[in-house]
Amino acid sequence: MAENQHIAKIELDEKTVVRRNADIEHERKVAIFDILDGNSFIVTGFEEDGPYSLHLSIEDNRLIFDIRTEDDQTELVRIPLPVISFRRIIKDYFHVCETYFEAIKTASPSKIEAIDMGRRGLHNDGSELLQERLKEKAETDFDTARRLFTLMCVLHIRG
Repeated sequence: MAENQHIAKIELDEKTVVRRNADIEHERKVAIFDILDGNSFIVTGFEEDGPYSLHLSIEDNRLIFDIRTEDDQTELVRIPLPVISFRRIIKDYFHVCETYFEAIKTASPSKIEAIDMGRRGLHNDGSELLQERLKEKAETDFDTARRLFTLMCVLHIRG
C-alpha cells in the first residue's frame, strides 16, 4: 500500500441527525479518531490520488461515499450503496447495542461479556458486508471497515 492510500479527513452529513445520546456520540468520535489515526483506503482507478477526504451521507435510501481530494477541491467518485442490504444487520446491531448499554449498568460481568460478544459479531458481519459492497469501487482493511460501519450506523439514527 502506498503511503497516500488512506482517508485523511471525514465528514458526516449532519443535516438529518437527531440529538444523540452520550454513548452514541462517544462511538462516533472514537470511530473517526481511529480512522484518522490509521487506515487503508484505496479508490479503484485513483490509487495515486490519495489521501482522501470522505463525506458520508444518506440520500434516497443510499449510503453515499463522496470521495474527494484531501483539500476537498476535487470530487473523485461518489459511491452509492443501497441501505436495504444493510437494514437487517443495522436493526439487529442497534437492538444488541441497546441491550449492552442497559446491561453494563446492572448485569453480571459474564452476561455483559456474552452480550458484547454478540455485539462484536454483528459489527464484524456489517463490516464484512460493507467491504463486499465496496470491493469493486474501493478497498479497505477490516479495521477501517469496522469503523466505517460504526459511522454508517450513526447516520441511521433518526428521531
